Amino acid sequence: MSVQLILLEDVQDLGRIGDQVHVSAGYARNYLLPRKLAEAVTPGALKRIEAKKLRLQQEHEERVNVAKAMADKISKLQLTIAVAAGESDKLYGSVGAGQISDALASQGIEVDRANIILPEPIRELGSHSVDIRLHAEVRGSVSVNVVRDDEKKADS
Repeated sequence: MSVQLILLEDVQDLGRIGDQVHVSAGYARNYLLPRKLAEAVTPGALKRIEAKKLRLQQEHEERVNVAKAMADKISKLQLTIAVAAGESDKLYGSVGAGQISDALASQGIEVDRANIILPEPIRELGSHSVDIRLHAEVRGSVSVNVVRDDEKKADS
């Protein structure tokens, strides 16, 4: 025996929010209904789900728009990071995502270092383009200028 339900949340291998699905009575009774992942198909439930889907879509679009605005702001930035370097423009160490995140924070832009896409740390002086994941659908790019730190060179 199967029952028809409407999903209240995305359920792996079954469907997305708002989908009407036919499942066995036991699966519905023992898993979906107690966890509030689904409910019986009724006109009221359909209206609530449509309203929820619309609200989620609007929130998603708003987050994408905010991320796009931040990407535009970031693309106009020129970050400068001063580090100790040798005579051949090789750094003593490297510039990583953490330092780039800190430099962005000093400009008033909070970006988690896990969202800074750096295939490998920067190990040379000069200008480098670094991609930043701002949203699943939006990426930005910031220019990072790595310069020699004269204070550190004078100390050695």
